[in-house]
Amino acid sequence: MKKWLLIAGALALTACSSGGDNKSYYQLPMASQTVGQSSMAQSSRLLWVEQVSVPDYLAGNGVVYQTSDVQYVIASNNLWASPLDQQLRNALVANLSSQLPGWVVASQPLGTQQDTLNVNVTGFHGRYDGRVIVSGEWLLNHQGQLIKRPFHVELKQQQDGYDEMVKMLAQGWAQEAASIASEISRLP
Repeated sequence: MKKWLLIAGALALTACSSGGDNKSYYQLPMASQTVGQSSMAQSSRLLWVEQVSVPDYLAGNGVVYQTSDVQYVIASNNLWASPLDQQLRNALVANLSSQLPGWVVASQPLGTQQDTLNVNVTGFHGRYDGRVIVSGEWLLNHQGQLIKRPFHVELKQQQDGYDEMVKMLAQGWAQEAASIASEISRLP
């Protein structure tokens, strides 16, 4: 009888301890691309998105939330479904591809006559005041000429929660991609 009670107690404790471990995984939504002409036209210009780098505190699995001016929390149950730097790079390639007609944008080298874009993301998190922060700088090598621009996007969340925060972060990243595309489209 005592053996049966021990087994039942152990099973009850195991059930309780695993119940509070609900993890949520997040992926940045991709920009909807219009299906149309082939990517490679005869006069296409080439852009290689070589790297999107993030600092160590953003490089882990947990979604980051800033709780004060100096304190950040890395979530243990709200996680990125794939590495954040990969998600940012894929989203940037998709956004630039849709916003730069006449350009072929890729995440791998396209040849020897290509422009190269590198982005250093320093902020990609939610904040205690209900805002999300997307910040950093990008560096474009255009035919040997270097163009460097800082960026800082703050957007207000309309609702609470990680789902809304991730959607707003994606919107801020898409907004910065549009800004980059605007600069690139003015190049000679």
